[in-house]
Amino acid sequence: MTIHQQKLADYYAHQPAQLSNATWPSGGHFRAWRLEEFLADFELMGVYSRKDFFKVTLSTGPSTYHYAHQRLELAPDEPALVFTNTQIPYAWELPAAATCRGYCCVFTEEFVPTRTLMRPADWAVFAPDQPSFFRLTPDQHAGFVRLFEQMLVEQDSDYPAKDELLYHYLMTCIHGALKLAPVEEARTISGPERLVAAFHTLLARQYPIVTPARRLELRTPADFADRLAVHVNYLNRVLKAATGKPTSHLLAERLVQEARTLLLHTDWPISRIGYCLGFEEPTHFAQLFRKVAGCAPSALRRV
Repeated sequence: MTIHQQKLADYYAHQPAQLSNATWPSGGHFRAWRLEEFLADFELMGVYSRKDFFKVTLSTGPSTYHYAHQRLELAPDEPALVFTNTQIPYAWELPAAATCRGYCCVFTEEFVPTRTLMRPADWAVFAPDQPSFFRLTPDQHAGFVRLFEQMLVEQDSDYPAKDELLYHYLMTCIHGALKLAPVEEARTISGPERLVAAFHTLLARQYPIVTPARRLELRTPADFADRLAVHVNYLNRVLKAATGKPTSHLLAERLVQEARTLLLHTDWPISRIGYCLGFEEPTHFAQLFRKVAGCAPSALRRV
């Protein structure tokens, strides 16, 4: 079965003007919503699909959340905070005539400041093998409601640094969730899903590169396959089915993401950055960077 890929433009299909309004100077996207005001999303929420953006949802039941092979029920008036990543498909199901109430915020990786070494995929709530569904007490729910209301007010304010403040609210939301006891749900994860989760965990452990003396330990799809004790062709097939991208593409994306951070926020020589990221020859690093990022490493450093 082919799993639908939902892009940000699909999410805003019924409100296209809001897509450009929520693009920030970084080139990234962030927007918070009241669920009841974003009715178009209700249709899209019912499509079991993988998204190309990250999302935090504060919802109140009744509803059913389908995530990978899990089915989680929310009773009427029961609140939950849910984090969804770009790797695992999901969908929300509402009973007939039910009204979905709550908030959500959607954002892309580019919204996160480049000076921040941690990327969304590194945060535990967005990791495929970590808890991402949190049932809330009334007091906990009230605290997150206040946080989302702050996002709604700030995103339309005239404050020049509001993108920084919204990022702060987002991080407050994430850390608030990490402090909660995760819900113990019966998990029925398939073998391929466990492999996808193990791959992402292993990839996350390779980063960040914090000193020029450190070098990537695992560089190629074969390196990861060996560490995960599977054949590289099987790893590639499973990742392609789960993410739509081959192993080499996923590795290149994360590597270039790290390269961007090091180029913009360190004074390390470009050749040293390439070496730290596993390249013996600077030209090979430059070729890969240009292929993925669309510009030379030196051009990015001059920005």
